[in-house]
Amino acid sequence: MADAGDVYVSWRWADDALARGVAVLPRDQVRETLRLLTDAVPDPARPEDLRRVMTVGALADPEAESVLAQSLSRTLLPYGLAVQLYELSQRGIRPHLRIQPSPRLAQVPWEIIAPDPELRLLDIADVSLLAPVSVVHAPGRITRRWNDTRELPVVAVLDPRVPGFRADSELGSVLGRPSAQTLVAQHFGRYAERVVPRVDDAVELFRRADIDRDWLSEVLRAGASRLVYVGHVTSPAPESGHSEHAELHLGCTAGTRGFAATNRTHRPLSAKDLLLGTHTLDPSPVSGRDRWPMPSRVALIACESGGDLRFTEALGLTTAALSAGAELVTATRWPLPTDHAFHTLTPTTGHPLQAAICAVDTAHDSSTPVHTLLTWQRAQLAAWRDAPTAENSPLLWAAFATVTD
Repeated sequence: MADAGDVYVSWRWADDALARGVAVLPRDQVRETLRLLTDAVPDPARPEDLRRVMTVGALADPEAESVLAQSLSRTLLPYGLAVQLYELSQRGIRPHLRIQPSPRLAQVPWEIIAPDPELRLLDIADVSLLAPVSVVHAPGRITRRWNDTRELPVVAVLDPRVPGFRADSELGSVLGRPSAQTLVAQHFGRYAERVVPRVDDAVELFRRADIDRDWLSEVLRAGASRLVYVGHVTSPAPESGHSEHAELHLGCTAGTRGFAATNRTHRPLSAKDLLLGTHTLDPSPVSGRDRWPMPSRVALIACESGGDLRFTEALGLTTAALSAGAELVTATRWPLPTDHAFHTLTPTTGHPLQAAICAVDTAHDSSTPVHTLLTWQRAQLAAWRDAPTAENSPLLWAAFATVTD
């Protein structure tokens, strides 16, 4: 897809199994539909609006969500492609759609768009996003493949302590007080010696103060099959044009060298760091891909961690992970409500964010990560259709997207 006033779309089928196609999506219709979507998702610039988004927003109310899903489909799914998908579904064929959205369409939850009121795209197809061609074919890029690395350790960065920020502050705890009874502790406890850092008790994986960029470099260079990060990401606004300023928050102190500005006693790890390494910072610089060589699969479970796809020049955290060797990255399209927000603003009694973390991690540990994650999302959709609650609303589970090379 390409933005040029209107949105221009082309598609082709592997091995030319079906006819190729092109379409033009009218600018005004796209603009109005995206306005509805923007109004339905959390916005870091409007924290006071979170209650409305989580209770009566278009992704939290069943009727409004159905209307939005149909509007997204009418606007963004070309008629010719819709016909081909319908014909395949009638033959019992489930294709895998690999979508390369334009920056304007980067937040669209393609999985839930509704070609028919009773039908969603994820009912008839698997869906993933394509990495930018400039990343996939970058000179010197070495991809680490799952079949070659799957037996290596799982690097788990789970709600690390950010220096200078209390647990209840803006960069505080995402998961709350660690406990052996939580879903995430029980899930990661099953890995035993497969997980790094090495711990005697799974509770010790959470809220660690010793996980900084140097530690991350050391464990990634030692070899890993996967990286799962659960914490905070700060994303720049698309109009800034600086996707490389996206920041991952670890335990790095203000004295740590890096390209990001300090925040109190903390210096974030930016996408620019991951891309450039110590270039211009060190007389003998090390490239980003050598200092932080990414494993085959990376999960960035944090607010708008996939936000770089909203930029004309995508140089954010997702892109940096792919550039450094990942073949697959699961990130989020918009900010994620925490379990605390669910409990405070809605009648939820479960832990939907923790359940989502477990689902993403389970998918990444499988031989079919895209399909496995979509199977979980279809189960969430089924629950939403049957007995809609805040806990199973698309506001959380439709935020996740998987980008492949």
